[in-house]
Amino acid sequence: MKLASKKSAILYFNITFFTGLLFLFLSTHATASTQEKPDPALRQLLKESIAESDSFKDRFDAEVWLLDMSTRLALKIKDTKKRLHLLRHIHYEATRVELSPQIVLAIIQVESNFDEYAISTAGARGLMQIMPFWLKEIGKEDDNLFHIRTNLRFGCTILRYYLDKEKGNITRALARYNGSLGSYRYTTKVFRALDNRWSLR
Repeated sequence: MKLASKKSAILYFNITFFTGLLFLFLSTHATASTQEKPDPALRQLLKESIAESDSFKDRFDAEVWLLDMSTRLALKIKDTKKRLHLLRHIHYEATRVELSPQIVLAIIQVESNFDEYAISTAGARGLMQIMPFWLKEIGKEDDNLFHIRTNLRFGCTILRYYLDKEKGNITRALARYNGSLGSYRYTTKVFRALDNRWSLR
């Protein structure tokens, strides 16, 4: 092949390649800009959740966090209203004791896989798998550990106590929470759940 022919072939290839890239870029952006708008029912639920969420810095933070976490939680809990209800309480109870709501979500995934009625072989109950003896310890035996707010209040308070006891060492605090101090098996599961699903990147 002559030199002129080679140059023509290379030029033709370059034009074709970049034209294809431009088409791909434009078609991708066109798709993004024509996606359907949020479902009106979901929008209304979000508005209600944001209005009722007093643990966020402002409305924007509430909207971003609730929508993001609700999308991630959809695989576990199908009902949107139930998801937002749970997320509101998780955020409130976690921030009340200065815990990351994301670490609480990771713990719930490992402990109960978001089954509020879960009971372990040891008798631990609910989302954060609270042992019934805690009710006797604080003199409130009539409290229901299957009640979402009660379970989260106990779980977050207990973890906060262990975190303070371990001077901020979350690895050791999580092991204490699970009753497995000295082992990294439980903490590894929680950190993996946090990294794979709940971490804010």
